[in-house]
Amino acid sequence: MSEFWIILTGALVASSCGFLGCFLILRRMAMLGDAISHAILPGIVIAFLLSGSRSTLPMLLGAAVFGLVCSVVIESLRKQGVQADAAMSVTFTALFSVGIILVSLFTRQVDLDLDCVLYGEIAYVPWDTWEIAGIDLGPRAVWAVGSVFLLSLVLITLFYKQFKICSFDPAMAAAIGIPVSLFHYLLMGMVSVTTVASFESVGAILVVAMLIVPAATAYLLTDRLNIMLILSIIMGTLSSVGGYVIAQQIDASIAGCMTIMAAFLFVLAFLFSPKHGVLTRWWIRRQLKMRLSGEKA
Repeated sequence: MSEFWIILTGALVASSCGFLGCFLILRRMAMLGDAISHAILPGIVIAFLLSGSRSTLPMLLGAAVFGLVCSVVIESLRKQGVQADAAMSVTFTALFSVGIILVSLFTRQVDLDLDCVLYGEIAYVPWDTWEIAGIDLGPRAVWAVGSVFLLSLVLITLFYKQFKICSFDPAMAAAIGIPVSLFHYLLMGMVSVTTVASFESVGAILVVAMLIVPAATAYLLTDRLNIMLILSIIMGTLSSVGGYVIAQQIDASIAGCMTIMAAFLFVLAFLFSPKHGVLTRWWIRRQLKMRLSGEKA
C-alpha cells in the first residue's frame, strides 16, 4: 500500500506542477517558476515562526505571499529597465538566501531543516497520515497536493479563455478589457501555493523539475493548449510511475529517479515529436531529397 501512496503523491505533484507549467512556458516565464519555488522559502519559515506550527494552511499563506512578492519585485525591476533574466536572478537569489539564513538561525531544534525544505523525502509520505476522530484518511501530502491540484483545475477551467489570451497575446487581452495583471498574479499565486504544498513531501528540486519538464514535453507534442494541458498531466504521471520503478530496481533516490524519467520523456519528444522532433525533421528532409532526386532522374 505504501508504494501506491508514493506513486500517487508523485503523480499529483508532477501533474499539478506540469499543469501550471504550461502557462509559464507559453509566457516564456519558465525561470520565473524556478525563481518563485526558491523565493517562497522565507515565507515558509516566517509562517512557521509566527504560527509555531507546520500545519498546511500557514505554510500555504506564507508561500503565497512571498510568491507574489517575488513576482511584484521582478515586474517592478523589469519595468525600470532591468533585463528580465537579471531581475529574476537578483530577486530569487536574494529571497532564497534570506530563507536559508532564517532556517539556519531559528529552526535548528525543529524538523524544518535544509534537507526537509530543499530535498524532501517522498518515501516517508505514507507514514505522515491525517486522522480525524480516529479515522485514518491517508497521507497528508496526498490531501494537500490533491486539494491544490483541484483548485488549479477549477480556476483554469473557469477562466480558461482569459488565461489563454493573456498567455498568447497580452496586448490583445488588455485591449478587450481582460485584467492582464490580475490573471498574471493569480497564476503566480497558484504556482506559489502548489510549490509549497509539494515541498515537504518531495522537496524543491523535484518541484522545480516538474514545473517545467512535463509541460516542455507536452509543448513539443502539440500546438493546442487544451491538449498540451492534458499531455502535461500524462507526462507527469508517467514520470512518477516510471521513476518509482527505476528507483526500486537500482535502490536510488525516488525523487531523483522521477526527475530523470521526466527528462527521458522530454528527450524522446525532442527527438521523435511528429512536428518538432529533431530526428523526425531529419527523416522528412531526407525523404524529400530522395523524392526530388528520383523525379529529376
